[in-house]
Amino acid sequence: MAVEATGPRVLVLANQKGGVGKTTTAINLAASFAAAEVNTLLIDCDPQSNATSGLGLPKDEHRLSVYDLLLGAASAEETLQATELEQLWIIPSHKNLVGANVELVGAEHRESRLKDAIAPLRDRFHFIVLDCPPALDLLTLNSLVAADAVLIPMQAEYFALEGITELLGTISRIRASFNPALEIEGVVLTMFDERTNLAQQVTAELKRFFGEKLCATTIPRNIRLAEAPSYGKPALLYDVRSRGAESYIRLAKELMSRNMPTSEQPAPDELNPQEDMENAELDKSA
Repeated sequence: MAVEATGPRVLVLANQKGGVGKTTTAINLAASFAAAEVNTLLIDCDPQSNATSGLGLPKDEHRLSVYDLLLGAASAEETLQATELEQLWIIPSHKNLVGANVELVGAEHRESRLKDAIAPLRDRFHFIVLDCPPALDLLTLNSLVAADAVLIPMQAEYFALEGITELLGTISRIRASFNPALEIEGVVLTMFDERTNLAQQVTAELKRFFGEKLCATTIPRNIRLAEAPSYGKPALLYDVRSRGAESYIRLAKELMSRNMPTSEQPAPDELNPQEDMENAELDKSA
């Protein structure tokens, strides 16, 4: 049974360093929430539109997108698109979104356009996941102002540790100027290889700094995660038994346990997307 929404947790996936698995995390975390029968919205705020294509939406210059939303040319309801997962929706991106950085420069309330635009949708979802560019521009600023919390994907390497300081400084400035309630949801290690000494050392350093904010779940390097976007599917629809899919399912469970009252969390038998997907495949072949 699906859980009725009582207002969403708006999570922004942010890291000013590129190539850390931010979009992969946005797609697969949102899909894992939805597979647990929790109404979820993914908003693709990156002009590269990788989250959009990663959920199977083909390029379409006539389709309404985040660009239209930010410019006030369409409502959030008009931009919603269904996905292959019953309880997952997306507001897609388009390459023309890059122009919003210029067009919004002189606009009134330019930093809160996204927050204001999605306000009418807040009662429909338990989680709203925002994927933003790996740069501090107006698109990222809008995402951080609209969010309740930041989830930081990062690799277990020393350059990533250096970059985290810059990101924390950005979050501090956003709190001071635009969004005093913005929290750090956590740090999740991606492309993780627990066999290396470096990974263990970086993990220990992050644990000392972030404490319980460091997610217990880590995301391994996994070929199925890399392959899935080319098929327009999250990993749990591409190969639900892959290590990558299973890791994101565990991450979704971890975040739900933090953010949903016990009475509202899906029952344990509703948190088994592997079984649900396999049963669906059996039904198709019957």
